Amino acid sequence: MPGNTFGQLFRLTSFGESHGAAIGGVVDGCPAGLRMDTAQVQAELDRRRPGSTPLGTSRKEEDRVEFLSGIFNGETLGTPIGFILRNQDARSDDYGHLQDSFRPGHADLAWEQKYGLRDHRGGGRASARETAVRVVGGAIARQLLAAHGVQVRAWVSQVGAERLLIPYQELELDQVYASAVRCPHPEAAQRMADLIGLVRGQGDTIGGRISCVAQGVPAGLGEPVFDKLHADLGKAMFSINAVKGVQFGTGFDAIAMRGSEHNDAFVRKGASIGTATNRSGGVLGGISNGEDILFDVAFKPVSTLMRGQRSVDRQGGEVVLEGKGRHDPCVAPRAVPVVEAMACLVLADHLLRQRAARA
Repeated sequence: MPGNTFGQLFRLTSFGESHGAAIGGVVDGCPAGLRMDTAQVQAELDRRRPGSTPLGTSRKEEDRVEFLSGIFNGETLGTPIGFILRNQDARSDDYGHLQDSFRPGHADLAWEQKYGLRDHRGGGRASARETAVRVVGGAIARQLLAAHGVQVRAWVSQVGAERLLIPYQELELDQVYASAVRCPHPEAAQRMADLIGLVRGQGDTIGGRISCVAQGVPAGLGEPVFDKLHADLGKAMFSINAVKGVQFGTGFDAIAMRGSEHNDAFVRKGASIGTATNRSGGVLGGISNGEDILFDVAFKPVSTLMRGQRSVDRQGGEVVLEGKGRHDPCVAPRAVPVVEAMACLVLADHLLRQRAARA
């Protein structure tokens, strides 16, 4: 079955290509009677849209979401929620040189090897343009989560070697989107922005890290053994363009720790049991333990460079490609709402699945 649908009970199906008439999606499984603030959905979409930060692509898309079904008088009907986003600022001529050549590091060649053909305009469906659909679906899921006291927030915590090491509890996460680089620490944000500007001026690109925390998640979410909560969150993050790594809690740093150091000490918080250190990232045995769920997502440098790169054409001949058009020098700032959206989709799905887990 083609992989265009995500989720089990709360499901998002996306469609469309970067330079087609429109992209869009269908959310199925959203319970009836949920108050739906469509203005808030649009606000989240505005955070991802091209041109939303001066550090990203100069492509200008209004990205006005048009809801086609599933919402009436401000409430969900329990029926499929259909929506579209019309593409208005595509410049397909910028990609004419890619019709018979493949960008190194990009999905161009792999896509053609799989299907035997591809839409070379902007990468077609392999373009990050598709992630706008996820943001709409995630914004709907977020409102379901909010009704259950769950909040999801993400931020850029590293660009290149510039890394923010301050614990998230000490950051003003409400200020993430006040920064062009989507980092809530002004000094670190400026260093990251300066680095992105330097790299862009060299016609190059650079990678980044996004950290995400989900708070208020009830204990018990997750479906062992193959649908563990952090496994589904990992799959969700790896489905985002340019993601090359995901870690929870201490992640790879746990390799150098001993069990006596890494094991979380349980403490009583009011009427519930929590952990003192949360090195597990809020998930134990694939099930949420009631603590904050904390994870990091690593993004590789964008493949399209504004300078020459050696590559090959369809006949196997060597060519030199120089990027044209409008591209992000670092994908991390515009990927923050995408990470949030995918986390919301997973948590909403598991919230609904947990309702059926106990009598």
